[in-house]
Amino acid sequence: ISYSLQTLFPPDKKDVFGIDRRSGEIRLRNDLDFEDVSLYRLQVDATDQGNPPLSGHCKVVLEVLDVND
Repeated sequence: ISYSLQTLFPPDKKDVFGIDRRSGEIRLRNDLDFEDVSLYRLQVDATDQGNPPLSGHCKVVLEVLDVND
């Protein structure tokens, strides 16, 4: 299975998260700032190597908490 990641919201923050294509593990690439963006919506797509290939997707919602206050 091969995984890919699409940032749905906000659309200009595509470089914040990355995904391991083999395991599907989502990782941070950049820092998160509550004052900048407090909610992210991501879509994870999974595709197998069958013939024909089958695919599925799920939505991941990440809420950033302001731990400084």
